Amino acid sequence: MSDSKDTSSLPQIPPLPWHQRLNLMSISALLFLGAALASMSAMKGSGRELDYWQNLKRFVYRCLPPDFSVSADAFKALGETIQISVLATFFAILIAFPIAIAAASNLSPLWLRSIVRLFMNANRTVHVLLWALLAVVLVGPNPLAGVIALTFYSLGYLCKFYSDSLESLDMKTAEALRANGAGLIQVFQYALWPQAKPFIWSYAIWMLEYNIRSATVIGYVGAGGIGLLLHSFQEYGHWDKFAAVLLIILVPVTLLDFLGERIRNKITGVARLKQ
Repeated sequence: MSDSKDTSSLPQIPPLPWHQRLNLMSISALLFLGAALASMSAMKGSGRELDYWQNLKRFVYRCLPPDFSVSADAFKALGETIQISVLATFFAILIAFPIAIAAASNLSPLWLRSIVRLFMNANRTVHVLLWALLAVVLVGPNPLAGVIALTFYSLGYLCKFYSDSLESLDMKTAEALRANGAGLIQVFQYALWPQAKPFIWSYAIWMLEYNIRSATVIGYVGAGGIGLLLHSFQEYGHWDKFAAVLLIILVPVTLLDFLGERIRNKITGVARLKQ
């Protein structure tokens, strides 16, 4: 005797029409696919007959073996790059947090949020190289230009991340403290900051990692750091030295990425346990 149940007598659910099966995710995917297909014209090359594979082999051959005779200058420039990134991240955190409070829908009025979010959107439209160019015009080609550029570049992202984190906070404790006569500073200190702190530091570490990578590029326009070396070696075709500098950059960036991930996981894991 078969244990299988006869489902022929059960009512069959008719399939939904295709237009009723669409949701926001599927519509977004279709729009993205359509945009990708419409953008295929950007795949055209220069119009000349080039041997891409031969060009790649020639480039790799000129990079090998890396010339590590530039290590002393590279490590000195790398130290300057890290200093630029640390200072820029520090200043960006100090400026971004009060701006993020003004941008959070649960902490500030609509008129203030609108102004601050407009500033945040405008800030994120400017690429880091443009910030670097503006800073070089302002203070000249030096590390200070790099600090200014990365500070303004980081602001848009940190303000966005911090405001989103603040909007996700549980406001019940804050409301209870306010009902019992606590001031705004006390409410923030005892109700909001303990919840927000893990996310604040997690995003700060991520921003520091990102800034170190970005700081290697802004030197191309004179904003200090190891990018100046990369630019000079590229200009004169010293690709073996260029490759050596890239490998020197790879070591601390990889190490920081590994340590940053461990620290972020530790911070957010502790925060989840406390909730």
